[in-house]
Order: sequence, then C-alpha cells, then structure tokens
Amino acid sequence: MPQTRNVTLFIAMSLDGCIATSDHSLDWLEQVEGEGDNGYEKFYSTVDTVLLGRKTYDWIRQLALPAFPYEGKSAFVFSRDHHPENDDVHWINEDPVSFVRSLKASDGGTIWLVGGGELVKTLYEAGLIDSYIITIAPVLLGNGIPLFLTNSRHQELELLNSERYGQFIQLYYKRKTRPD
Repeated sequence: MPQTRNVTLFIAMSLDGCIATSDHSLDWLEQVEGEGDNGYEKFYSTVDTVLLGRKTYDWIRQLALPAFPYEGKSAFVFSRDHHPENDDVHWINEDPVSFVRSLKASDGGTIWLVGGGELVKTLYEAGLIDSYIITIAPVLLGNGIPLFLTNSRHQELELLNSERYGQFIQLYYKRKTRPD
C-alpha cells in the first residue's frame, strides 16, 4: 500500500483556545516572549504544500509583506467564489475533502493546514488531519475565534512531544487510529 502524505495543523492559540480576537487580530501573539522562531523553520522545512481558507489568505495578503510567505510551496486557497489564478496560489472551489484526499495520495512532503476555522472543521470532520502542532500562548482572550468550531466527530490524539519556546509551549500530537 503506498504511503500517504501527512496533513498537519500547525497553529498558535491562546490558552483559552482562540486563534484570533473577535475582530480577527493576531496582535496579542506578538506580545508574548518567544524563543527564536518558535520551531517554525524546523516544521516549515518539511512542508511542500499549504492549504488556506479564503479569509486566512485575505488576512495574510493584508499584512503587506514584501513577498508571499509561502513562496516556493504549492499553495491552495479554498473559496466558494471564483478567483483568477495568480503566481502565488491555486484557487480551489471544489469539495475540500475530495481535493485533500487526492493530495494525500500524491507524492510529496508534509501538507500544512494553515487555517482558517471552517477549513479546519471540514478536514477534521472528515478525519483528514493526521497531526497537530499547537503552540499555546499564555494569554486568555476571553472572547475570540476558537480553533475548533463545534465538531460532531470524536477523535483521540497521542501526545508525541512538547517543547518550550520562551513563554510558548508547543504540543505535538498525532491522530490515534482506531483498530478495525
């Protein structure tokens, strides 16, 4: 049986489970003392494909970075609307589950699920997220956008490792497979 590619959710969240404030700001993350790049480059070097929801893509583009941050990677943005292709991304307006299943069956490296919430929920519900690298910031936002929207699927995870980066803690989990 051929080896399938890994879909990894690599993301930061507040201690109370939010990935952004209610107005979609991530400024609170910059207030936390980290260490180096907080493990980003170690993970990023394994990635050749990134998956983003349209709102996450729009937020990244609004940062006015000098270049698209995922240059050199295959970037797929899921949207219900039609968008023209550009040099940075491929717009996908088909079923994310079918599309990601075919990606997993193709040759390549790690597939990074960047976000957002709706795409995470869809791929989680379909059982397509293989591993989770979640960086927790010592901040309680109180009100914000939760990492995990309401889900109907029960999934057990196995803790593989944890690492401290300054005030951040990074947790490495893999999805437990159920015996048949």
